Amino acid sequence: MQVVNGVPADELADATQWRKSSASNPSGNCVEVAALQHGGVAVRNSRYPSGPALVYTRAEMAAFLAGVKNGEFDDLG
Repeated sequence: MQVVNGVPADELADATQWRKSSASNPSGNCVEVAALQHGGVAVRNSRYPSGPALVYTRAEMAAFLAGVKNGEFDDLG
């Protein structure tokens, strides 16, 4: 199966361990991430675990996380 953005998250057979931040709120409004065997990272909405997943490379995730750590997205919170 070719992994592309928007693929139903429940079709990602190699995404076996979805996890979310311990800072997530109890109402379930959070995102979950899972490592993929080909080296990518899948992201899904925890409220819709069968819904579409976004798939990123490790480099893309590293760039995003660096931006978060540097405060580049603080205006969105």
